[in-house]
Amino acid sequence: MSEPVAYPYETRLNILYPHLAVVDLQPLIDACQFQWYNQTLCKVNDSVVRLGVMQGEYHWHQHDADDEFFYVVEGQFIIDLEGRSVTLGPRQGFVVPRGVLHRTRAPVRSVILMVETASIVPTGDAARRGGGHPSSRRRAD
Repeated sequence: MSEPVAYPYETRLNILYPHLAVVDLQPLIDACQFQWYNQTLCKVNDSVVRLGVMQGEYHWHQHDADDEFFYVVEGQFIIDLEGRSVTLGPRQGFVVPRGVLHRTRAPVRSVILMVETASIVPTGDAARRGGGHPSSRRRAD
């Protein structure tokens, strides 16, 4: 089995807000010092809502069994798929279906919300299996 891949992202999987608590994003956004930051906010049934504060690009990856929903609060967020790219602005969202290879980018500091199953591995299922990201399937930029 290969070594787990280290990624340059700050990903926090702990649930920050319990049920019946007010979810306040602004203090988290203001305090963020990371280029690519994910924080799990709360759990809703079998899913979680995550905050992303980011600028730059994520690696190509896929989630074999899980859909992923992205909603832009502020900034610009690009989702690269094989064969096309989708650009989202504030108050726009997009679902990446399970099994679809994708990469996300934020050309400017952006704030997004993500909804996904609580068991999802944010870096993709290659990380779950102990392998690197699927660079062998990566498209040419």
